[in-house]
Amino acid sequence: MSDVDVEFTREREMGPRWVFLIAFALVFYGTGAAFIESFVNYASWHLIGADEFIAYHHFISPRVLTFLVAPLLLGTAFTILMLWSRPAAIPAWAVWSAIAAQAVVWVSTVTIQVPIQLQLGDHGLSLELIERLIGTNFWLRRIPYAICAGLFLWMAAQVMGASGERRAT
Repeated sequence: MSDVDVEFTREREMGPRWVFLIAFALVFYGTGAAFIESFVNYASWHLIGADEFIAYHHFISPRVLTFLVAPLLLGTAFTILMLWSRPAAIPAWAVWSAIAAQAVVWVSTVTIQVPIQLQLGDHGLSLELIERLIGTNFWLRRIPYAICAGLFLWMAAQVMGASGERRAT
């Protein structure tokens, strides 16, 4: 491969690499933020008094939307964009698998967790609802999103391996 061919290949791969890098960053940001939400915030809700719970829930909800939900939505959008624009080293099945894991998270969020959150926001502290939120959150959001993060880590390894192979030749 000539130097011109190598440079052309490198330039052609930059757009898909940026799409992947942004998706990767958003997925890992979202994974960390969601784990804090799950294992720190939710786990402490039973410590909040019934009189203070609604005020606390109303205080934290817009912040969760801004700092957790919005980046997760962007991460999903960039993952979907990877169907058309991704580094050549990443197979389509890996992207589809990440999208499937994210779809489980979003369906669970819309059909289970949001209705629970709305009830908590309207009616206040309910240990039964909090336990249901924690249980469904773990199995239907944290596990699938951890799988998604694992897929992204694997995809990053594929991209780095392909880059190293090109440099060696």
